[in-house]
Amino acid sequence: MDTDLDRLLSRLRNEPTHPGLIGLEDAVFRRIAALPQVSTASQFRLGAVAAFGAVLLGIASNGFTPRAEASVTLSPFWPSNPLAPSTLLVGSQ
Repeated sequence: MDTDLDRLLSRLRNEPTHPGLIGLEDAVFRRIAALPQVSTASQFRLGAVAAFGAVLLGIASNGFTPRAEASVTLSPFWPSNPLAPSTLLVGSQ
């Protein structure tokens, strides 16, 4: 199998254009132009519904979470730092 990409691409460049590709670009642009256009009002309405849904989802997801407990303030100079190496090595006594 030939894996030299530069040689393969130069060989492809020198090949004649396939007759089925003639006029393909114009046909694609005609089909794109024939697609129904969405009005600005319906785009705005869909955006508003999506934003409202996102707000409702945020409220709902926040409403069912348990309350956070008070966290312990960690300070390197605090007398009972639970993450200090001396307390981690000794373990619970």
